[in-house]
Amino acid sequence: MVGSRQRPSQIASVVSRALRSGSLCLSAALMGVGATCGYAAESRALSGAIPAQPLGQALEAFRKQTGLQLIYVSSVVSNQRSHPVAAGLGGDEALTQLLQGTGLRFEHLTSHSIRIFVGPAPPPEKPVRVLPGAERDEVIVTASRGTQSIQDVPTTIQTITGEQLKQRNATTTADLLKYTSNVTFSGDSPGTGNIFMRGLGGSGTGAQSQATIAPFPNVALYLDDQSMQFPGHNNDVYLADMERVEVLEGPQGTLFGGGAQAGVIRYVTNKPQLEAVAAEITASYGTTAGGDPTSTVQALLNVPLAENRFGLRAVIFSEHRGGYIDNVPATIGYFPGSIPYDFGGNPSANNASLQAANSNAVDIGGARISALWRINDRWEALLQQNVQDTRADGYFFAYPTSTDGRALQPYQLTAFAPALNRDRYESTALTISGRLGNMLDVVYSGSYMTRHIEAQQDYSNYLRSSTASSYYACIGTGAGYFNPYLFPQLTGKPLQCSPPVGTWHDQASSQHQSHEIRISTDPSHRVRGLAGAYWERFGIGDNMNFNYLGIPHCSQSNLDIARAGGADCISAVGPLPGTFTTTPGLRTEANTAFGEDIQRGYTQTALFSSIDIDLVPKVLTVTAGLRLYRYDEFEHGSEYYTLDSTGGLVVDNPNGACTAVGACGFPINLSKSESGHRWRGSLAWHATPDIMAYYTYSEGLNPGGFNRAISLPGQPPTLSGEAPYSRSDGLTRQYGRPAGFDSDSLINNEIGFKADFLNHRVVLNVSAYYMQWEHIQQVLFDPVSLGNVSFNVNGASYIIRGIEVQFAARLTEGLSVQGSSSVNTPTQSDTPCLLSVGIDPNVGRTEHNPTPKGHCITQINDVPYTNPFGQLGARSPFAPPWMFNVLARYDWTAADYRPFAWIGASHVGPMSTQPANFPDGNDPSESPPTGAPSTTLLRYEVPGHTTYDGGFGVAKDNWIAQIQCHNLTNEYGPRNISSSQFIKAEVPLRPRVIALLIGYRF
Repeated sequence: MVGSRQRPSQIASVVSRALRSGSLCLSAALMGVGATCGYAAESRALSGAIPAQPLGQALEAFRKQTGLQLIYVSSVVSNQRSHPVAAGLGGDEALTQLLQGTGLRFEHLTSHSIRIFVGPAPPPEKPVRVLPGAERDEVIVTASRGTQSIQDVPTTIQTITGEQLKQRNATTTADLLKYTSNVTFSGDSPGTGNIFMRGLGGSGTGAQSQATIAPFPNVALYLDDQSMQFPGHNNDVYLADMERVEVLEGPQGTLFGGGAQAGVIRYVTNKPQLEAVAAEITASYGTTAGGDPTSTVQALLNVPLAENRFGLRAVIFSEHRGGYIDNVPATIGYFPGSIPYDFGGNPSANNASLQAANSNAVDIGGARISALWRINDRWEALLQQNVQDTRADGYFFAYPTSTDGRALQPYQLTAFAPALNRDRYESTALTISGRLGNMLDVVYSGSYMTRHIEAQQDYSNYLRSSTASSYYACIGTGAGYFNPYLFPQLTGKPLQCSPPVGTWHDQASSQHQSHEIRISTDPSHRVRGLAGAYWERFGIGDNMNFNYLGIPHCSQSNLDIARAGGADCISAVGPLPGTFTTTPGLRTEANTAFGEDIQRGYTQTALFSSIDIDLVPKVLTVTAGLRLYRYDEFEHGSEYYTLDSTGGLVVDNPNGACTAVGACGFPINLSKSESGHRWRGSLAWHATPDIMAYYTYSEGLNPGGFNRAISLPGQPPTLSGEAPYSRSDGLTRQYGRPAGFDSDSLINNEIGFKADFLNHRVVLNVSAYYMQWEHIQQVLFDPVSLGNVSFNVNGASYIIRGIEVQFAARLTEGLSVQGSSSVNTPTQSDTPCLLSVGIDPNVGRTEHNPTPKGHCITQINDVPYTNPFGQLGARSPFAPPWMFNVLARYDWTAADYRPFAWIGASHVGPMSTQPANFPDGNDPSESPPTGAPSTTLLRYEVPGHTTYDGGFGVAKDNWIAQIQCHNLTNEYGPRNISSSQFIKAEVPLRPRVIALLIGYRF
């Protein structure tokens, strides 16, 4: 008989292939796909999971992973969505699952090519909405710099898909953080403040000088692979056409470097699809309780210009958010006991020209365009251009008490100068990815981003404080500073005082360039690894001017008036000659009393690697990672001011300019280098394919920086002497305001459990962590004891213990529920003190310092001094003990319509804004009418709050319409309280918004 001499092993192989092919055909038939099985796919198993997504995009991911050629007419996959597919499946099994429910069939033309075509329509099937995350492998993340199911990553990750963002009409950071527990925010207006995670909180509200003095944030922001963090001014990326947002908690120092100490937020955009044209437009209009309407428009277009080779994707967006803060009538004058009040007639001002209702409108506009070129079957390149412009006017905080001592209503304040915030960024990014041979995947990503910020706010409340009113308000006999004793030319001149009205005006620009290359081995191998190199340069140019000097500038006309016996004038100030400047020239006709023109930043170079070893394949995996880094940090420029007491340079000076080094300012030229390494390791145990337990050890850091210190190239800085021991002797300074501060560090120990239950209908993730945060970067501002300048130091240490739970469940075919909750106990673990410098020639006025070097300073100005670094056992700022969010959605069908409804709740527990022993902002001496705040860093207790959102809508064919309500109960909050403008200011939640949303997909 023919073939009877075949070897048994060959026969077994043929029979095995036939049985396998038959089982696949049966499976395909049962699932409604209908494969024609003449060949089996000769391809490697999927190296990574393929999430549910537009079918054309899923098929492309399948093609890249398997190496198979797919042949189909693009129109048959348009407007179709795939099912999720897990990693490790073979080609036919994976394709069968991808096409499930689409009515499409496939057949093998050869062992390397597959035709996809329309088959007989499957029987009608009741639509079932699956909550993203409720099925294993549906949520795919790149936390480990590779594609991986969120359920297989041994760390805590929160994700919000692009579809969820659209369902909730979430477009800004505030919208995003509402449904991400364990994340808080310190800002007071769009694009300001810092994001905090896991109780690693600190100061920073995007107020005056933040671009110069604030430490870099310890939560890193990424737009795809572009690093975007900025001190005191989070980049509020508009959430249009997003694939997902990933929130990676805990230190990510090995793969994401410095700045990712507390975690990372990654905005992952949708990429061009090469199979079909797609377009979408959405619009909304909403009303604000007690405020002005809001409206949004987004338009998306995806165009393949060469099928399967080149395509473009573009999205444009525009949003107007109506205001809800009222600037109400008020007057402002000086406090009793001040020179202007007691001897200068107490000049005052009103805000009649600025009174307005709903004054804080925001307009956001921008676009993103992406071009994807598939060079060949192994390589592709993605070029992306982003631009976003945010224009905010008015104030986003309210005053409980007006400047003249009256109690105000919620959403009211009394401001005496216009406020604005202009924030524009542009970025260009290039990503090239491909495969070398059959072993190595290569990714290069490079980006260049510029950002321009202009901000202004009312600083009148500072001008009437005891410190400022003594210096800047009056000139002539009896003035606190500009008097005949210091300036003899004022002898016989009467006292003249100006009203306490002034502003600060800040202009900051940044350039951020980065390049990274990553090489990784086949992720399906038992031993797999990743290695890479990273380089970036981040520079910020900041020109900050405090414009509250009421004494006129010495223009020629003002000088003539002074010489004729009239009002005296003051020389203009500006950057010092020979120093770096972002904005050259004198600050004329601007009432500039003080300012800084500075460039700061760093260059980072790093090498990183990670290796995974399956000790037991698909059961027990150990991971180790290492990052070697070097930071070269710099700060240079100058600080300038109108405080020269030599007489001839400031008052009635014919030159009209005061730029002398040491008299009207000082140069800044600081640099340093820092290098080191950070480790990461984890052990993951898959008890079953759907249940994983893990332990992770990880380290993070936040790079250091500089304070404003007198420094010349090649010379050590001269430190300002502060903390006088006695009021009677000026040569008893005990403390040297440091020239800079070092990086702090974080060690994280975390255990976790991730599981799918009931055939992936329930997902439950639980993690617990113990973190040691050492020598945190802490800002100090105490004008009474430490000088009238903010500066940063390395302060206390904290122990953070916490637990977090995430869940998602499909309770019925149409009802899904998801949520998360976190509990944190960050407690201060040591109490460092302010250390004396002893007698130091590099620190001014320490000649007679009685406190030995290295000893704690216990007395300032003849009174006991309180440790400024906090109290043992105290909580860190912006660290609520409990947070939770939950959202339920129900979908059903009614004839040809698909109605849906959802409701959600979000709770943020109480928290403080500063360490425990900072001055209490609610002390009567810190508030009008009895006095102004003594510092911009008062401590307030922010009460906890809960907000509720909901919506109801219907979809039909390509249309969708929805009515949403955000902040259903009109909760006021506030979400932050600050004294940064020398008055208590509350940042309320946006009042209730009811909006109609309409969308159409072409």
